[in-house]
Amino acid sequence: MTTIDVGLKPFDELNREIRACTDDTLVLNDVNGQRYIGCALSNKNITINGTSGNAMGAYLDGCTITVNGNAQDATGDTMNDGMIIIHGSCGDAAGYSMRGGKIFIRDSAGYRSGIHMKAYEEKQPLIIIGDRAGSFLGEYLAGGTIIVLGLHQEGKAPVGYFCGTGMHGGKIYLRCDTLPSDLPQQVSSSDATQEDMQEISAHLESYCAIFDLDKEALLASHFYVLRPNSSTPYKMLYTNV
Repeated sequence: MTTIDVGLKPFDELNREIRACTDDTLVLNDVNGQRYIGCALSNKNITINGTSGNAMGAYLDGCTITVNGNAQDATGDTMNDGMIIIHGSCGDAAGYSMRGGKIFIRDSAGYRSGIHMKAYEEKQPLIIIGDRAGSFLGEYLAGGTIIVLGLHQEGKAPVGYFCGTGMHGGKIYLRCDTLPSDLPQQVSSSDATQEDMQEISAHLESYCAIFDLDKEALLASHFYVLRPNSSTPYKMLYTNV
């Protein structure tokens, strides 16, 4: 294991050091917003103590990144595989164009999480947000799964405005008693079925173990599922049907 004391080290210098490291396990201490940490890596396990900067884990291809703190914007941008675990909140556009892997956020996420997320065969990306997501969650969603647990929302819709705008694939699960009042026309909503709950249970297994949550208590709550309304034109624009 290699430990790097980051401090005010420039982001490009830090990333060269990470790439040059021959150890597969790295611990980065005192991280102060350095960008692009773990970009496109496939063969390392990185622990970040501090606040990671923009585009952490961009193009990630199998690496595991754990952040003991918050993350800034564009976490997991276009990631292909691997896992990002955030013991805090993250900024806007988490999982932008994500096409594989998992992003687990303990607390909240900013605007446009999961925008343009997509799936193909065994590549089924997953984002789980513990508390609340900002507006435009799952904008133009084409595939994969987003789960928002609303842990501190007391049953209120755990999302901002315009959830699922342009959605044409994938699913969004919301743990709440009340749906958002402004769901776009291209989104259909329903109570989660038994089959949906089985899928949610499988997805929550690792998440709850990592963040020490009671999975059975969460599953005892009410979930809605949002799916694309195939009568709208977006699916024809983005998928081959």
